[in-house]
Amino acid sequence: MQPKLETIEGLESEWTETDRRLMRRALALAAQGVGQVSPGPLVGCVIAQGSEIVGEGLYVYEQLKHAETYALEQAGTKAKGATAYVSLEPHAHHGRTPPCTDALIVAGVSCVIAPTQDPNPKVSGKGFEHLRAAGLAVSVGLLARDAEKLNEKYFHFMRTGRPFVHLKLATSLDGKIATRTGDSRWITGTESRARAHELRHEYDAILIGAGTALADDPLLTDRSGRKRRRPLVRVVLDEQLTIAPESKLAMTAKDAPVLIFAGSSPTSALSDELESRGVEVVRDRASGRDLGAVLDELWRRELQSVLIEGGANVAGTFLDAGLVNKISFFLAPVVIGGSEAPNAIGGQGAQRLVDALELQDVEVITRGRDIEVTGYPKRRAEG
Repeated sequence: MQPKLETIEGLESEWTETDRRLMRRALALAAQGVGQVSPGPLVGCVIAQGSEIVGEGLYVYEQLKHAETYALEQAGTKAKGATAYVSLEPHAHHGRTPPCTDALIVAGVSCVIAPTQDPNPKVSGKGFEHLRAAGLAVSVGLLARDAEKLNEKYFHFMRTGRPFVHLKLATSLDGKIATRTGDSRWITGTESRARAHELRHEYDAILIGAGTALADDPLLTDRSGRKRRRPLVRVVLDEQLTIAPESKLAMTAKDAPVLIFAGSSPTSALSDELESRGVEVVRDRASGRDLGAVLDELWRRELQSVLIEGGANVAGTFLDAGLVNKISFFLAPVVIGGSEAPNAIGGQGAQRLVDALELQDVEVITRGRDIEVTGYPKRRAEG
């Protein structure tokens, strides 16, 4: 939903190109914090006197200062009478840091322009109210769609109480994820695989099913080379607890977390051995079949987002349950063929073509020889 555009005294009802340029800069600064802010939002701030930038900042969770504070420190006395372009509503409560609104007010900023409210109930609307009460002009709505997309994981996490779920698949042109013998390395090219690691960097957790764990023995680490605040949590849905203690996941569990959702059968010797290697086996809260409970458990652990990488059954069951928020297909220009070769999506699927899942806001990007198609499932209520 588009935020309401507000008209305030001294500003036009539509923003200038300078306003748009400076807000785009604030959003670009916010994006530099990818992988370093969860469970918080990405935030960037630009302080400007007219068209001149006098201060910039971005939020990184561990630094205990918000974007506005860094930008104001850089601006110094030039912040007085300036306009602050902030990519998300400044907060007015005492949390891990003092209120950003106080800092803006004390510095003498005259106007704050932001795309949208913060969905966090501790913040939502209160920051703008505090600024207005102190006499600052506040304008909301500039580049709102861009700002919400940038923070789509955070917004979903706050609004629904569940992690944002992104399904990523690498397939041949005929929708196969492996040959009939199980050979799947590599369907896509180097550019697509590099992009896959960029995606892993954006997410708090990566999830696969027991079949993929058994067939591929994957490591499931973020090898993008970029900074991240906390290690990627590797999640396996393994109802029968079949993963081997000698698997790459189990052998590296003390280096990066491994979380297995198993059934409710009594603790076994295998479970004990896995846990001795650092694997956490979850039995009491959710099994691998109760996907809603799995997401609820990940939310309780403050995991804001989950990237699903396989396999077909997991992809199908998440889609059938309506729990996927974003989908990316990496299509390689190869045809595998064969009725026994596994398809990308399992589950029940649509009974009629009219019931097929449609994507909206679709983006198509060339990745070397491959094509990346990314979009958002269109919910039936929107049709």
